Amino acid sequence: MQVIVRDNNIEQALRVLKKRMQREGIFREMKARSSYEKPSEKRVREKAEAVRRARKLARKKAQREGLLPAPKKKVRVSSR
Repeated sequence: MQVIVRDNNIEQALRVLKKRMQREGIFREMKARSSYEKPSEKRVREKAEAVRRARKLARKKAQREGLLPAPKKKVRVSSR
């Protein structure tokens, strides 16, 4: 994974790197590998993740088809 540092702005590059790592799921994987997970616990977790993904997919499909209202858009208020 590469992040380009512009104008020696390390803080911005670190923010971009953290965001990319979060999106890739690296932090979650590091946490999971920090301790042993029993095979039965792994099956339960993977099953729950699959159910969550299926529900999310069904919800998105229902929103596209107009059966559910679309989520409300977040309004950003800048204090500058």
